[in-house]
Amino acid sequence: MAEFIVAIELGSSKMTGVAGKKNLDGSINVLAVVKEDSSSFIRKGVVNNIDKTALCITNIINKLTSQLKTEITQVYVGVGGQSIRSIRNVITKDLPTDTKVTQDMVIELMDANRSMKYPDMEILDAAVQEYKVDSQIQLDPVGIQCSRLEGNFLNILQRTKFYKSLNTCFENAGINVAEMYLAPLALADSVLTEAERRSGCALIDIGYDTTTVSVYTKNILRHLSVIPLGSNNITKDIASLQMEESVAEKMKLKYACAYTDNEDIDNSLVYPIDAERSIESRKFIEIVEGRLEEIIENVWNQISTEYKNNLLGGLILTGGGSNMKNIEKAFGNYTRIEKIRVAKFVNHTITSTDPNINAKNGTMNTVLGLLAKGDINCAGDEVDANRNLFDPVKPHPIGTETRTKARTATETPTGVVRTEAEKQQAEEEARRKREEEERLEREKAEEEARRIAEEKKKNSPLNKGLRWFKKMAEKLTEPE
Repeated sequence: MAEFIVAIELGSSKMTGVAGKKNLDGSINVLAVVKEDSSSFIRKGVVNNIDKTALCITNIINKLTSQLKTEITQVYVGVGGQSIRSIRNVITKDLPTDTKVTQDMVIELMDANRSMKYPDMEILDAAVQEYKVDSQIQLDPVGIQCSRLEGNFLNILQRTKFYKSLNTCFENAGINVAEMYLAPLALADSVLTEAERRSGCALIDIGYDTTTVSVYTKNILRHLSVIPLGSNNITKDIASLQMEESVAEKMKLKYACAYTDNEDIDNSLVYPIDAERSIESRKFIEIVEGRLEEIIENVWNQISTEYKNNLLGGLILTGGGSNMKNIEKAFGNYTRIEKIRVAKFVNHTITSTDPNINAKNGTMNTVLGLLAKGDINCAGDEVDANRNLFDPVKPHPIGTETRTKARTATETPTGVVRTEAEKQQAEEEARRKREEEERLEREKAEEEARRIAEEKKKNSPLNKGLRWFKKMAEKLTEPE
């Protein structure tokens, strides 16, 4: 039986599906790659049209199935896009003096944090920052004595509407989701080094419609935000010179430069727009650099001062927008940070014959990061030779390797987003557990009430009198 993992990334310009097989040495063989245009129904990285998105997912699965000659039972999915942001939250618990912290106490803090409600927002993930035991900061407080335990968390949120739309798309397409991952975290795990995350760095993913900023220090995610500006905004600015966006995109890819020294600008140079029109190079440079500077300014404003001064690992740029010439120089001039690198490819060993993978231009990093996260076989039976490629996908029963029970908040690994079905199942289990605890509490209270009532009855004057008369009667009837 075939074994492979399938990952799908819902990008603003392209939806990408990749199937690959993991080897024992950790390397990955990419078996198939499919790309579909998504610019008309995915905006700013989120689903704008559920029906068209579901149809596109179905097309990708069908094409992958055709290439692999094997049915696909489930897929790994990345969650990202507009409205994703992080909010810090603190949960405290007062304890009796010199109480030893237990794992159950830590879990109670995590559950309390996950139970937080934000208007119109859904908690996708909660990254533990650190714990405060009395006045000391600890990463693992279990076993330490204290009278006050405080948990500091970074809650990653998304608008409930966008979260539900994504889940609905896969339900409508009849595709089982093996796991949902936060795309920025999967990307960070695949392109950042241990030293960069430990010493402090900012990962900047410049996409088509959005730019995602992730800040790390001491191996912990400290901030995550998505800016609704991307490389397509530069294309639109060029298109404002009265040309088709497709022409503007070609001009951007051919002539655009993130930074050009004023002395290097040739005022006599012009770039052709079409057979009859052209644009001066200086004006073109001003358009490109003006929009790019706005993106860089917004990125830099997302990073708080406490982290700006501690980015010893520097800035790591990735995504399609990072391919622009002199992009490091542009970021360096604005941020005054000297240590900047462009992550063109993931850190994993990937083998493939597909030109999209071998281009190593940063555009496939996220979907390859999702692929690397997969650990459940997504392959089903061999495909029926008589099956029509365009037949609708039939939902497959969840395989034995897939989780049969929804994980609770504390069981969910960092970066994993519970699907809506998992969340509902977990909430139902939590409700049943709560009701059982309440039932036991009621029974305990009723038992205690009966005991007290019997004790009172036993000690009442009437009962005492009856016991005295009974005792006297027994004495009178005793033989001498």
